[in-house]
Amino acid sequence: MQKNGWLLALLLLLSGAARAQAPLLRSLSLTLDTTQYRLGEQMIPVAGEERLYFYYHQDDQAAELRLTPTQPGRPPRLLPSADYVLQDTLVAAANGEYRGTLRFHNLTGMPFVRLTFVQAGAPVKAPADSVGRAALRATMRQQVVSLLPLTNTTLTARVLDNELFVGEERVIEVNTNNIANVRVNNEWTKGQDIDYRLAREQGGLRLHVVPNALGVRTLTLKTLAERPYLDPTGHLSYQLPPLRLDFAVKASRLRFLTAERKDVNYDDEGRTRGIEFVLDNGHAFELQRTYRLEAQQEPGGALIAELYTRSYLSNDRVLCQLRVYNTHRQSDGYLYIKDNDLAKFITNFDITPRPRIANLSVLHRGGDWSSNTTINPGETVDVRLEGESLLKGRYHFDGGTVIPSDSSTRSEKALIYRVQVPLSSVRRRITIFDGSNATDFGLNVKEAQRPHPLNFVQVNYGDGPHPITQLNGPVLYDKTIPDLVFSFNANAIDEAGNLYGRQYLSMDIRTVDDKGNLIDQRTVDQLVICPGEASPRYAYYQGADCQVGNFSLNSILGRKTYDLDAWYRIIITVRNDARQYSTKGYSQQVELVLRRHVNFDISVSFPAGLLTKYQGESTYNSFGGISLATLAQLSFYSPDRINRLRPYRIGAGFVALNAFNLSNNADVQRDLGLVVLGSVVPVRTGARLTFPLYLGGGYLLTKGKPFLLFGPGIGVTL
Repeated sequence: MQKNGWLLALLLLLSGAARAQAPLLRSLSLTLDTTQYRLGEQMIPVAGEERLYFYYHQDDQAAELRLTPTQPGRPPRLLPSADYVLQDTLVAAANGEYRGTLRFHNLTGMPFVRLTFVQAGAPVKAPADSVGRAALRATMRQQVVSLLPLTNTTLTARVLDNELFVGEERVIEVNTNNIANVRVNNEWTKGQDIDYRLAREQGGLRLHVVPNALGVRTLTLKTLAERPYLDPTGHLSYQLPPLRLDFAVKASRLRFLTAERKDVNYDDEGRTRGIEFVLDNGHAFELQRTYRLEAQQEPGGALIAELYTRSYLSNDRVLCQLRVYNTHRQSDGYLYIKDNDLAKFITNFDITPRPRIANLSVLHRGGDWSSNTTINPGETVDVRLEGESLLKGRYHFDGGTVIPSDSSTRSEKALIYRVQVPLSSVRRRITIFDGSNATDFGLNVKEAQRPHPLNFVQVNYGDGPHPITQLNGPVLYDKTIPDLVFSFNANAIDEAGNLYGRQYLSMDIRTVDDKGNLIDQRTVDQLVICPGEASPRYAYYQGADCQVGNFSLNSILGRKTYDLDAWYRIIITVRNDARQYSTKGYSQQVELVLRRHVNFDISVSFPAGLLTKYQGESTYNSFGGISLATLAQLSFYSPDRINRLRPYRIGAGFVALNAFNLSNNADVQRDLGLVVLGSVVPVRTGARLTFPLYLGGGYLLTKGKPFLLFGPGIGVTL
């Protein structure tokens, strides 16, 4: 009895399996554009499996899905997939058919496309549990429809110029209606009349061709597709229709190969060890071979360099080892890459020595080029570097600022920079660097030391300080000079954009009397005047030798200024110390004259031939003899001339009338009188004997009466 129960369960399972394998669909079709593909009709076996094929022309092709289930009223469900999306639900038609729209995704890139339908089946009885209770188990029916997308892919190329040259690469654009369906391996063919390589570049297909044989040659491009198509025999084919191109191949012309480096150093390392060098792939290079580089195409040229090919690179370039033996500049012409004496390619790059400075010169404003490299803080100068391969250098001035200028001097042998030293610079040397390496050249920074106009020097001789540059010509001073004091306006020396630095002064002092005789002479060798706090470099000028305070002339004079007589002169020459400057300095002379307006002295003269008129008499007496006059006399100086008297004088004293008339004649009247006399004296420099005219009056002591007198006299100067 138990045996019969197990047999009944086995029969039930077999019957359920048989129902599960029954198809869910009576019919299925896909309609793309105007073509309908039916399940069971458009079928083709692939790897032992029947597939429904259809042609598409877009990767996201839309198709109408039509299906008829085997069980009316119960449509199966289409499982979702990444290969497609059911844009709307299946809608029942009047004839029991269901319709919907499928939108495929990436038909070219998806290797397998399947439609999977499922539907719930009839429940089956499951084995009893441990207590003997029976149960029903739900079943799920499934049907898979395998699809095979097909597409027709075309290749075309338009060649406007069909001329090729042996060994020269040419790139041709290839047009296709489905670039994703073309298999590209990026590899060159070998040993053909025209070698080629198909590659995806710049969003399209590019055919690279290199001809190897002369004449009219045909290139046949054969390539495979990702999605097949049906050939005329009805079989699947992945071979795209061949693309045939005809070319006229001519003798080779030299191809220019671009070097990765445009400049190579010519030095011992480059001659012995060589450097790594990357060059375009000429497609005629042999690896592990040495090629010559010469500056001429004909045989017998001088060896410029050797190129040893090491390996190919992935970017269609060749890694080489370059050894250089001579210099070369691109401006001299091309470099020819030769196999033995036959030129294969041309290239060009510079082979120059390492940058080297041989000479440095400086141009100061208003000057000439000089080898003196000393400059001042705040100064702007032009610096000229001379040497070789200077354009390769990356020069900069450590501690200086390079100012852009309109100088056109930039060559391999000479460079000109405009350099400014900051006012706040604390450097004593500005070194010239090439990149991060210091050269042997630089600029020496020294405090400014230029002669400044002497308007900062002031002198005070009794009525306040005066700039010495305003004292042009003799200064007539009619008072006693207590002292000559020199003061210095240190803040007037330096300005922010115009530095002069320390001022080194010297003085020559001479004192002469009213006759021009030298009384005293002194020399001050060096006075150091340092710029004041207004100078931006004030902190760098100060030192123990700087003049502090004023300078008194009486501190060095033997005969002091307050002890000088009338018309004495003090002549002071202030100049820049020429030993401290490279340019001519300034000089200023100050002349002080002790002026007097009136001179008082005792004068003895000899009036002769005087006309006298006594009080109470109506006539003048006859001309008298020689008289003697002793007078306290005032003489007057000309206000605009130095030590020059006016021609008139006035005095008071005694006159001895006829003092030198020794005759005993009774008519001779001798007398002594108190007089006030004015005299007119000819003004002649250096005259010892003069003849003045006298006019005056007085009182005769003997006669006791007043009188007037007029007449000439004799004056003697000792």
